[in-house]
Amino acid sequence: MTLTDHQPPEWLRRVATLPPSDAHAVNPVLQRRAPDGATVRDAAVLVLFGGSAEADPIAVGGLPEDADVLLTQRASTLRQHGGQIAFPGGAADPGDDGPVGTALREAQEETGLEPDGVRTLAVLPGIFVPPSGFDVTPVIGYWDRPSPVRAVDRGETERVARVPMRALLDPDNRFVVKHRLGYRGPAFLVDDMLVWGFTAGVLAGLIAVSGWEIDWDRDDVRDLDVALAEVEAGVVEVRER
Repeated sequence: MTLTDHQPPEWLRRVATLPPSDAHAVNPVLQRRAPDGATVRDAAVLVLFGGSAEADPIAVGGLPEDADVLLTQRASTLRQHGGQIAFPGGAADPGDDGPVGTALREAQEETGLEPDGVRTLAVLPGIFVPPSGFDVTPVIGYWDRPSPVRAVDRGETERVARVPMRALLDPDNRFVVKHRLGYRGPAFLVDDMLVWGFTAGVLAGLIAVSGWEIDWDRDDVRDLDVALAEVEAGVVEVRER
């Protein structure tokens, strides 16, 4: 990973300086690289954390009570990844100043945030996303001066949400999903959203090194299609731990 010149808040230091981890071998997303000779398109996403700059001295890893992460829900009408939960971001433009420029520009276009209020902390290695052929670079940021956000273009984005980190870390909201075509990876169920795939993989990898993580049941494996249908129907199944 590449660090920027900006200093992170103490509670984000490990996320900003340590590479994402998969110590339990449940997160294939972190290892995805484009096959040799494959044609790829560059893209970047903004992994934007908000919350108090001061660490909470009595919380695990110093995580502030109000810590959150910015997520979007892609429009269900989109041909690729329709309806999925994602970080704001998208394809690189020739005029972008590298992945940081792409991530901030796309985040502004999708959510209306003010880029000047974002402190970029680190740039992670690119992750290949097979369905779209994008090589996606996650850019980690801290929201120094939060600005109002919304779904700017409903044709592209259905929802924009600041999701509490403590909800994502709740063991009752974490499990593994599997798909009949072979995919298997971490997932989060929070705020009527099923976070899986690339987004969940990056979040899980960062949480694993953050110092905030609470142990969760990695043997709780659910069918992806069933889990998605339950969320769409407004039915949330509570599993016994």
